[in-house]
Amino acid sequence: MNQVPVLITCDDRFLPTYAKPGDAGADLRAAESVAIAAHGRATIKTGVSIALPFGYVGLVHPRSGLAAKFGVTVLNSPGTIDAGYRGEISVTLYNSSNEDFKVEIGDRIAQLLIQQVEIAKFVKVERLPNSERADNGFGSTGVN
Repeated sequence: MNQVPVLITCDDRFLPTYAKPGDAGADLRAAESVAIAAHGRATIKTGVSIALPFGYVGLVHPRSGLAAKFGVTVLNSPGTIDAGYRGEISVTLYNSSNEDFKVEIGDRIAQLLIQQVEIAKFVKVERLPNSERADNGFGSTGVN
């Protein structure tokens, strides 16, 4: 898949774009100005709708610069855009800092990755096959 139909509901500057050749994520921009209070969250419209083919997913990831410089990240990271969704993409940002953060129209707020997915067929079984890890959960591999 090389082409994904994109519906721009604002103007053309909101078209997802790759900053550099070889980048995995295309930048999503804010289509509205929003102030995010310290330790608060806001859902921000991007002005973009996409039509993914069956078997693909859009994943909304944080931008590392926003996280490192300002403590702002995508709250439900990664956000999932299912193939059947045709509405506008919105991004919920969380401000982990002690200062309010202002998002302006056109600011790059997240990255959109398009990936192929395997649709699983879930089968009920009486027991699972053994593995080296077994049912050891969180922290079972240690700290170091």
